[in-house]
Amino acid sequence: MKLRLILGLFLFAAFVLNAEVSAAQQFSISGFVKDEKGKPIALATVSVYKTADSAFLTATATDEKGRFSVIVNGGSYYFAVTFLSFQEKKLSNVVVSDKNINLGTIVLQEAVKLMSEIVVTSEKKLMELKLDKRIYNVSQDVSNVGANASEILANIPSVTVDPDGNVSLRGSEGVRILIDGKPSALTGLRSTDALRNLQGAMIERIEVITNPSSRYDAAGETGIINIILKKNKTRGFNGNFTGTVGYPSNFSGAYSINYRTQKMNLFSSFGSNYRQNPGNGSSSQKFSSADTSFVYNQRQNRTRRDFSVNFMAGIDYYISSNTTFTGSFLIDGGRENNLNKLFYEDLNSAGTLTRSTERTDDETATERDTELSLNLTKKFSGDKEREWTTDFKWTNSGEKESSDYSQTFSDGTKPLSQRSGNPAYEDNLLLQTDYSHAFGKDGKFETGLKGTIRRITNEFLVEEQDVNGDWITLPAFDNNMEFTEQVYAVYGLLGNKIKDFSYQFGLRGELTMMRTGLIKTNEINDRRYANLFPSASLSYALDEKNTLQLSYSYRINRPNFRNLTPFADFSDDRVYFVGNPNLNPEFTHSMEAGHLLEWSSGSLLSGVYYRYKTGVVERIRIIDTVTGVSNIVPVNLSTQKELGIEMTFAVTAFSWWKINSTVNFFRAVANGMYEGTELNSETVSWTNRTTSRMTFFKDLDFQASVNYQSPRITTQGKTLAIYSIDLGLVKDVFKGKGTLTFNVRDLMNSRRRRTVVDIPGYYSNSDFLWRPRQMTLTLNFRINQQKIQRDNDNDDNGNFEG
Repeated sequence: MKLRLILGLFLFAAFVLNAEVSAAQQFSISGFVKDEKGKPIALATVSVYKTADSAFLTATATDEKGRFSVIVNGGSYYFAVTFLSFQEKKLSNVVVSDKNINLGTIVLQEAVKLMSEIVVTSEKKLMELKLDKRIYNVSQDVSNVGANASEILANIPSVTVDPDGNVSLRGSEGVRILIDGKPSALTGLRSTDALRNLQGAMIERIEVITNPSSRYDAAGETGIINIILKKNKTRGFNGNFTGTVGYPSNFSGAYSINYRTQKMNLFSSFGSNYRQNPGNGSSSQKFSSADTSFVYNQRQNRTRRDFSVNFMAGIDYYISSNTTFTGSFLIDGGRENNLNKLFYEDLNSAGTLTRSTERTDDETATERDTELSLNLTKKFSGDKEREWTTDFKWTNSGEKESSDYSQTFSDGTKPLSQRSGNPAYEDNLLLQTDYSHAFGKDGKFETGLKGTIRRITNEFLVEEQDVNGDWITLPAFDNNMEFTEQVYAVYGLLGNKIKDFSYQFGLRGELTMMRTGLIKTNEINDRRYANLFPSASLSYALDEKNTLQLSYSYRINRPNFRNLTPFADFSDDRVYFVGNPNLNPEFTHSMEAGHLLEWSSGSLLSGVYYRYKTGVVERIRIIDTVTGVSNIVPVNLSTQKELGIEMTFAVTAFSWWKINSTVNFFRAVANGMYEGTELNSETVSWTNRTTSRMTFFKDLDFQASVNYQSPRITTQGKTLAIYSIDLGLVKDVFKGKGTLTFNVRDLMNSRRRRTVVDIPGYYSNSDFLWRPRQMTLTLNFRINQQKIQRDNDNDDNGNFEG
């Protein structure tokens, strides 16, 4: 019923808005574009601006005969006509009153310099700082070349990625990851693996919003990370091709291409990768109670092999100068084989070895995602800027995991054979419409509706072979889970500017209906809650170089599927990672004050933030001191207060030397209770990423990056410091059409996860290296593209949808 209601609202909005635009009388302005010899120029860009305020209205391209035509309302305009290697031609005071206008032939003069002589000096910055977000241009960081999305996120200041692929922002995992401003199959069912499969060569930039407004989903308590995929709109055929080889085994290829005519833009991207990553680790576990104590040590060797393919294709169809339809589909698939060998040494209280055990986990997984996206954007002509968009997205994902386990013992115990299956499938439907209406000189009102329906099924089964060779089901590890989530939202946003003071106030309402069901044991858990999420932002421009901002938002972090499913990771039969179907969402009040200082050679963004969180989900370790088995379970443990200071500094010290650095200091206090036991923590921690890039001989770049994450206290122990150094060397080849990049990641092999758990009756310390030092060599080749795009390039993908 609710889905029909939303569809009805979408159709009604479309009818009203189409009726409104049809009511306004429109006229055509046409003409021809030719060179000095009278030859037609195809694919020249004709841009239309309002004479009153120079506001951009629309643009089109000439056809093969040099002809163009645009539709406008009555008014006064000026035109700008551009094409590669020709000088720009402007036509002013084009007045439209009551009839169509023919501008005749517009002649472009050839530029004095050939394109091969043009030097692009206004290159994109590595980090673009804005009060409401930070934009990270992926291609400007040498260490990103040949990397996947997960590795690129680890390079972003204030963002950390642990060895399991979990992403944190400012020390918290409650971050929302979007693709092109919306949820995607690439961040759904298996986001950590999917981000590893997404090739960095397919990514244009990444945007980080630490305190989002009501325009965006309320999900993501610490903010939003938006990954923008490449989608070129340059006229004609353009392409970017990348190939990478590396050690340990790393082979990948990718392309991003487009072909644009006057009426349409065809675009496509592709990425494929094969990797083999060795890893290793060790831990020591000590158990003690009133009547017994024992210790076991563990060593682990792991090899991960994976092959992945991503393919995306789509079309922008320009129905008119004001209306664009976009359709695209994405196919993503892969196969993994993970071989994990664990060695246990059991010791008695005197430290004497009593038994050694070897366990092998041979896991195979296949993954696939399919995604269809449709968008209709209509811009209304008139004195004020107005825009209406509607979106539809459908995703279908599946993952099949199966493992064979074998275990041998030194004391003569019969060898153990087990096997497990863990298939999961997801369907996701999104419907959304947004409308924005400018008023006054700087005012703007926005509103929108959104509905998402998500369904996941997951079967889990573990079997053990008996003495007769028959496979017997283990009852504790046999069930089917069904998870459904429906979220319906409506929002309004109002903003304006009064002299140097700007404000924006918003309110978002969301209705959530969630069901978690264990089918075989008939355990059903229904959740339903409605919430209002206000947001506010105030800014004041002290002068052209200094701006202050104060913002507030109320956020939610709903439990994800992996935290809800009760099925265990069975790889280590002494440590089980399980979910909790009774989890409730976390809620966060987030406040932030910022100052942006800009000058000719750099910028400094500094800010103070405060977060108050309730129902904080934390994974705690529950110990069976008799068997030595640990269950790591997520629970709504505590309330938490965080106060932090963050500074991001970007400067061009010399024309050949650029420096970027971000430092985040924070203090977090957590107060929790679990089964009558207080679990509290207080920590002061900080992170830093500093990048230095130097240019030698005009076309040779050297980059060094340092990452550091200080120790952090948790409610049951602490995590130790993590640090790493990355180096890169870049050289232009093929007369500037290609770029060769050599990278070394984690030069010192120091990117290790080290943890300590210290609770009554149990102490452990662990050290794990997921991936050793990597070296890659990457070649990038461009067709009809400049190496560096200009700062004022426009990309519609950068516009978020609510």
